[in-house]
Amino acid sequence: MTGGGAAGVATLGAAGVEVAQSVLAETQSAVLPLVPYLNTLRWVFIAVALVGIAVTIYARLDDWKRGQR
Repeated sequence: MTGGGAAGVATLGAAGVEVAQSVLAETQSAVLPLVPYLNTLRWVFIAVALVGIAVTIYARLDDWKRGQR
């Protein structure tokens, strides 16, 4: 459950960063120093999503091995 939640939040966060980048393009002069960090932050969210997916898969395989649902 935790892995699935982390994957969902990270996916929304990665999408949010892309929206933020387009908004920041309009207000470029005020926040230009922050733009390089947004690309890194997007990759962090993607990595968290992948870790969440991996944890979910591991939990499902572990449940299957134990015969649980």
